[in-house]
Amino acid sequence: MMKLSLTILAALVAVGCSTPPAIDSSRLPSIPPAFAGDGGRWTQAPPADVPASGQWWKAFGDPVLDQLVAGAMERNDRIQVAAARLEQARALLRVVEARRSPVVALSAGGFRGTQPDTGPLALTTLNAGASLSYELDVFGRIARATDAAGLDVQAREALLASARLLIQAEVAQTYFALRALDIETDIVRETVTAYGDTLRLTESRYKAGDVAELDVARVRTEQATAQSQELAIRRERADLEHALAVLVGEVASTFSLPAGPAATTVPVIPAGVPGTVLARRPDVGAAQRQLLAAQARVGVAQAAWFPEVQLTASGGFASPELGDLFKWSARAWGIGALLSLPVFDGRREASIAAATAEMDGALSAYREQLLVAFKDVEDQLSSLRLLHEQLQAEAVAVASAGRATALSRARYRNGFIGQLELLDAQRNELRSRRMETQIRGAQFQATVRLIRALGGSWEAARD
Repeated sequence: MMKLSLTILAALVAVGCSTPPAIDSSRLPSIPPAFAGDGGRWTQAPPADVPASGQWWKAFGDPVLDQLVAGAMERNDRIQVAAARLEQARALLRVVEARRSPVVALSAGGFRGTQPDTGPLALTTLNAGASLSYELDVFGRIARATDAAGLDVQAREALLASARLLIQAEVAQTYFALRALDIETDIVRETVTAYGDTLRLTESRYKAGDVAELDVARVRTEQATAQSQELAIRRERADLEHALAVLVGEVASTFSLPAGPAATTVPVIPAGVPGTVLARRPDVGAAQRQLLAAQARVGVAQAAWFPEVQLTASGGFASPELGDLFKWSARAWGIGALLSLPVFDGRREASIAAATAEMDGALSAYREQLLVAFKDVEDQLSSLRLLHEQLQAEAVAVASAGRATALSRARYRNGFIGQLELLDAQRNELRSRRMETQIRGAQFQATVRLIRALGGSWEAARD
């Protein structure tokens, strides 16, 4: 029996001494050539989140945008929810850390009743005392639990930073989309005015008998269509304005953003940043910390097989009379130590399996987050490159369309071309100018998305 007991004890200690499984770095994605640092595999690096004080949106040089982002940082509810979850994680960390401290309790009570050795006579016993208990963390179970809780706090901090970055980006994107609609509105209004001039000219020629009534109807149709387009743009702008109100934490019915000039500065994001810069992204940092926390919890589950060592001490007074309760002769005390060693507990094995599965899932989530991070950067880099080329082509189209409209209007006044040619030239110019505005707006939004993909700072990315 003694030999069997020693064998069981040795086996349990061996289980307890086992360390959590290492993170399989081969499952993590390779660095793509565009982001290759040393040309090797992605390596684990300590997260380096961009400081919360980074104000990347100021690079656009738009004071209205600055005010909107500042308001969102103060009042946005999604940020408040993330901040509350961070406080919850910090409170849970304090709960775990409290296990490192002794537990002190005071007690006082009274009892009246019979006891087997006193017969039917009822006795009164009063007591008052204090107790102290403390768990020796000999095998590091509490330390590992504290590490896991601390990593949870760091993950929540990163998620809060991610929420802030997301809201900042959404505010900027919504704002730039709204400003692009303001420019489109001006273009369409100019077109309505131009159609009005053409309509007056056509009506004059109709009264003079130079053109048919059909020509007047055509111009009036084009003018009404342009007015309808203006109303559609205004409706879309109102939706964006309401969305912006929610982002900055205000009531949509009382929020208003007057039309104004759009930002003209598009920050140039330097190419060739190393792939490891994506560790700066707060969502990537959060996924990494969640993985490390899951790894620590495997260690906590494994440490459950270790013996638990509890130290206890108690002292106080007991007396049948209240007046004699605190006399020296009524004192009582005791100290003790308890060691408990689990021999068989299926729940502990299941806990290890569950913690290992959680770690495996966290590794997959971390890998996916890295892949998404690389995708985000690649998407926006390619978008900016193609948008730049598209804008150059569209600028040629706008210049040509404007020239064609001017020539067509002159020829129409002199009677060299018909009305259909003039209307077609005006429609082409309107379409080209609106497309150019949309491309410029898309440039601003793609730049914002790239900054977000890089974690909110491209300058720090090159450090």
